[in-house]
Amino acid sequence: MAGAGAGAGARGGAAAGVEARARDPPPAHRAHPRHPRPAAQPTARRMDGASGGLGSGDSAPTTEALFVALGAGVTALSHPLLYVKLLIQVGHEPMPPTLGTNVLGRKVLYLPSFFTYAKYIVQVDGKIGLFRGLSPRLMSNALSTVTRGSMKKVFPPDEIEQASNKDDMKTSLRKVVKETSYEMMMQCVSRMLAHPLHVISMRCMVQFVGREAKYSGVLSSIGKIFKEEGLLGFFVGLIPHLLGDVVFLWGCNLLAHFINAYLVDDSVSDSPGGLGNDQNPGSQFSQALAIRSYTKFVMGIAVSMLTYPFLLVGDLMAVNNCGLQAGLPPYSPVFKSWIHCWKYLSVQGQLFRGSSLLFRRVSSGSCFALE
Repeated sequence: MAGAGAGAGARGGAAAGVEARARDPPPAHRAHPRHPRPAAQPTARRMDGASGGLGSGDSAPTTEALFVALGAGVTALSHPLLYVKLLIQVGHEPMPPTLGTNVLGRKVLYLPSFFTYAKYIVQVDGKIGLFRGLSPRLMSNALSTVTRGSMKKVFPPDEIEQASNKDDMKTSLRKVVKETSYEMMMQCVSRMLAHPLHVISMRCMVQFVGREAKYSGVLSSIGKIFKEEGLLGFFVGLIPHLLGDVVFLWGCNLLAHFINAYLVDDSVSDSPGGLGNDQNPGSQFSQALAIRSYTKFVMGIAVSMLTYPFLLVGDLMAVNNCGLQAGLPPYSPVFKSWIHCWKYLSVQGQLFRGSSLLFRRVSSGSCFALE
C-alpha cells in the first residue's frame, strides 16, 4: 500500500475538479438569464498581469519550486518505508519468522514487521542506511513534477474544460473522460522521463541484499547501465508501471464519478429541515458535497490495492538480472519479460508480496527461502 499510496499522490485528481465545477454558484453571483455576465476568466488574467497575483508569470516558478520542495520533503520522510518494502518485494528475509496466533486463535508464523526490519537495517548500516538510494529518487520525483508543470504550460487544460458545458453530475461523463485522458497523458510522459532515475534508485537500494557497491552515484550508474544493457536498460519495468498508472487513473476517476452521480443523494443537506440547496439557498455546503469530497480518496485506496501487482512486477523487473544478488537466483529467477514475471508470481501466490508491512504471515507458496 505504501508504494501504491505514494503513486496515488502523483496520479492526479481529475475527479476532484469535476466535483468542484459541478456545484451551483452562490445566489449572489447568479446572472439573470436575459443578461448573462461576461466570462470571469479574461478579467482574472488581466488582474494577474497587472497586480502580480497567484496566477502571474512571476509567481509560477516560485509555486513550482514550492511543490518540488514539498515533494522532496515527503519523499525523504517516506523513503525508509519504500526501502523496506522493496527489500521485502525482492524476497530478502534476513530474520527468522516468529510464532504467533491469528484472530481465530490458530498458531501461525509471522515475518518481521516494518519496524523490526528497519531496526535491522540500522544495526547493519546505521541510521543513514535507511536512506540508501534517496538521491536518485529525489531527482526522479523532481523531474516528474517539473515535467507535469511544463506540460500544463504547453498543453493547458483550458480547452478541455471548456469543451463540455457545466452540466450536473449525472451528465458530465464526457468531461470526466476528457480530463482523465489529459491526466493520463501527463502521467505517462512524466513516468517515462523519470523512469531511468527510478531504476537507478531501485538498484541502489537492493544492493543491501548482497552488500554490493556497483551502483554508488547517479552519473556512474548511468554509465554502467548504458555500457552493460544499452539504452533499453534504463526502461526495464516501465510497461507494468505505465499500465498500473493508467488502470489506477481510469478506475479511480470513473468509479468516483458514478458513485457521486448515482449513489449520492443531493436532496439531503445539513441545513435545518433537511432542505436541499434550491429550498435553502443560504446553505453553501451539504452532506452530499461532503461525501463527494471523500469518494475520490476512498476509491484511490481501493484501486491502488488492485493495481499493486503492476507496481510489484515493475520493481522486480527493474532489478532483475542486473548483476546484483537480489535479481538473481535463489532470490529470483531470470525473467524473460514482465509477463513471465507476472505469471511466475501468480503461480507462487506472491502477486501481493510486500503490500502489507505490519502483519506479514509466512506463505506456504513462498518461492524464496529464508536466510
